[in-house]
Amino acid sequence: MADKIFPNWQAKNSELFSKHIITEQHSLHENELFSDEALARLIEKTPRSNYHVNTHDLVNISKSTWRDGEFGDLSGEQVLKAVRDGHIWINIQRPWEADKAYGDVLDQMFQEMQANVPSFTTMPDKNKMTILISSPKIKVFYHCDIPGQALWQIRGRKRVYIYPNSEPFLKNEEMEKIILGRIDEHDITYQEWYDDYAEILDLEPGTMSHWPINGPHRIENLDVMNVSLTTEHWNTDLRNHYAVRYANGLLRDSFGFKKLATPTSGFGLYARLALAGMHKISGLRKLKKMKYNVDFQVDPSQKIGFKDIPAYQLSK
Repeated sequence: MADKIFPNWQAKNSELFSKHIITEQHSLHENELFSDEALARLIEKTPRSNYHVNTHDLVNISKSTWRDGEFGDLSGEQVLKAVRDGHIWINIQRPWEADKAYGDVLDQMFQEMQANVPSFTTMPDKNKMTILISSPKIKVFYHCDIPGQALWQIRGRKRVYIYPNSEPFLKNEEMEKIILGRIDEHDITYQEWYDDYAEILDLEPGTMSHWPINGPHRIENLDVMNVSLTTEHWNTDLRNHYAVRYANGLLRDSFGFKKLATPTSGFGLYARLALAGMHKISGLRKLKKMKYNVDFQVDPSQKIGFKDIPAYQLSK
């Protein structure tokens, strides 16, 4: 049997899980799947549809300067060198499609979380993992995630700012637009004074953090290359939370309602579940493929780890 991912789970986190921000120790930073050699192999096996590589301006540090790139025909080792010495952020999605071993780890992660938190259940076919490989001092801007999320630090040091998942930090209208596919999760409103209300965590290798659903957050890598994971999950409560906001978005668009309840039980919930379900199966929801403007290529010979290329559109 594989070594435990959570060798010393704290009993208090069983009660706090999903309700408050928690941190817990894990052993994934000792797993060979996250060594340079294994990550280089994974990069080489990952199809274009399953990765993003990004950067942002070093002077004008804002989400408006966020850019998309490509690996080109580099080896995995060359890509890792560019990350280590440059200024790029890589997301590898669905890594188990390239190497089944990552799927085995994903299954074990959720099995152990459920064993430690009896009230925690998920829809197993919707459990996901994304591997993040990123340069020193690069940032991820203020955003929220729709599914349940956890962030697992494997290597390096990361500073995470986590904000309340309520107004004004997370506006209902913006959440509804994300769910309906009208804006991106990074398009939510951020003001610098929000930081006065953030909980700030410095994540070290072997630390996992989980926070309440949709909690807005932003990330700053500290002075070394980082390797991290995110996991995402769904369960009945999260599905209901999603469907209520989906339905409210439709009601707001159709009838101009300003104040809408977000019921968690009773007729209000079931009516919204029905409305969201009917809208989805009707075909009225036209989700467009996301289009990315790819205008740089990873290049370890460059100080910033990439070079500009003629821009082209990538749809995913």
